[in-house]
This record gives sequence, C-alpha cells and structure tokens, in this order.
Amino acid sequence: MADDGSAQSTNVWALPKFYFQVKWDSEVMSFQEVSGLESETQPIEYRHGDSPEFSTIKMPGIKKSGNVTMKKGVFKSDNKFWDWYSQIKMNTIKRIPITISLLDEAGAPTMVWTLTNAWPTKITGTDLKSDGNEVAIESIEIAHEGITISNG
Repeated sequence: MADDGSAQSTNVWALPKFYFQVKWDSEVMSFQEVSGLESETQPIEYRHGDSPEFSTIKMPGIKKSGNVTMKKGVFKSDNKFWDWYSQIKMNTIKRIPITISLLDEAGAPTMVWTLTNAWPTKITGTDLKSDGNEVAIESIEIAHEGITISNG
C-alpha cells in the first residue's frame, strides 16, 4: 500500500513561498511578489591601545532594515499606491503597519513579518511594450522603522 504522507511529521517539509497575504493597516491587498524582508546589525570594530591582540574585536552596533519591495498587477481604477504616495507633504506622511503572512495549506498564518511605521519611498509603474505579452506590473518600495517576526 502506498504511503499517502498522513503519518509524516509537519516539520518534514519546508513551507512553500507562493501562498502569502499582505495587510496594509487592516486592508488585505494582493501582490505577486514581496522582497526585502531583511534586517542586519552593523558591526563596530574596536581595539584598545594596550591590547595584547594585534587585531580588532567586533561588537554588535546599530540595527538597520532594508526597504521592502512589493509588486502587483495593474488593475483598472486601482490607484492605492499613488494615493498613498501623494499624501507626502512637507516631510510628513501617514505611516501604517504592514503585515506579511506566509500561509499554510489551510490559509492560516505560519510565519508573520510586521513592518513598523511603514511609508512609500518609491513607486515604479509598469513598462509598456507594443509587442509585449505580459501582465502590467507596478511596484512600490516601502521604508519602515523595524521588522518583527512571529510564528502563527
């Protein structure tokens, strides 16, 4: 009798990355791609003058997060990116939390990334080609003040 996999542990296979959800504040939006979920700590190199070691030591310094890029198809009368971006006035913008959830086969979040105080820093419209046969894609680059990760 063939094994149907029902007896396998849930941690045998890594999760696929194609089933995800993005929430802007409380509104769910559909995206084709999300990239840039990263954070790094800048190293501080230090050596005191009477150290017997003739090399520096490295300590953790300031944390920094890269911008997150989201891509989606262009739909008729859908200007959400541009509406939000046009709110930038005199160095101010409405900042919102953005939640990106990797979903399991039942649609429940298994891994959740939350961007704090997110705002749009760049919008790229679609390219246009008279002989193209692709969907029109636009992208938005989001700056934020930190990223937190939790499990669903």
